[in-house]
Amino acid sequence: MRTIVITGGTDGMGAALARHFLSAGDRVVVIGRSRAKFDALLTTVTGDDRSAKQRAEFIAADLSSVADSRRVVEHLRAHHERIDALVLAASFIRQRRHTTAEGHEASWALFFLSKYLFVTGLAPLLRAAERPVIVNTAVPGARAGAIDFDDLEMREGFTFTRSNAQQRRANELLGLLATGENPGLAYVTWGPARLVRSSFAGDVGKGMKIAAAVLGRLLGQRPDAAVGPIIDIVGAPAPGRAAYRGAKKLTLTVGDHDDRDAARLAAAVGDE
Repeated sequence: MRTIVITGGTDGMGAALARHFLSAGDRVVVIGRSRAKFDALLTTVTGDDRSAKQRAEFIAADLSSVADSRRVVEHLRAHHERIDALVLAASFIRQRRHTTAEGHEASWALFFLSKYLFVTGLAPLLRAAERPVIVNTAVPGARAGAIDFDDLEMREGFTFTRSNAQQRRANELLGLLATGENPGLAYVTWGPARLVRSSFAGDVGKGMKIAAAVLGRLLGQRPDAAVGPIIDIVGAPAPGRAAYRGAKKLTLTVGDHDDRDAARLAAAVGDE
């Protein structure tokens, strides 16, 4: 039986993946903020409902909190011998800069620091799996120079576009660190082929909310349809780094100093 860990597993694509893997007979650990949503998710699982409930675990956490991310990693290491697949899908969109109680820029904390802590902290459990895979829903393709190493938390000149590009590029470099430590690991940065209908959790302006709602209804794909390529990747992982939009494999972005940049990034956040 595989062990699948999904952050952001109570909504949208994360919930669709949790339903699929539970129905397929896997052990699934869902990390999210709402126990009520997790309980509701379990009622939609097909197959042996009693068995699914026994194979499902919920860990409540706000992954924009470094302390919460560390707590979840420690819990997983204490209660599981291996992780076959780690899906990093937690999301909360912010158009404006927001500082957490710990003093971090919230989007950077959620979309990179938490992922860094999961990938590095759970490395021993992933190494224990026969065919380990990480699927990071950081849409690939950000330019190589998107990271401002002198101001990672964008205390100056914050924009949604800059913040988004920096997080995405940092997660691509995280793949270099992860596969360097574990050559047998498959590390995939992935984004949907097109808009996905979801509850669109976030702190955004009215214009973005309306656009997301309207376009989602008109053009969006259902979460259970959108995650098909992720299910395929988890089912047949290929060691090394890769990038996908939907089922289409993309060329990885290559910079002149990727290894140096990855090491610089690790040094900058390693004490978190």
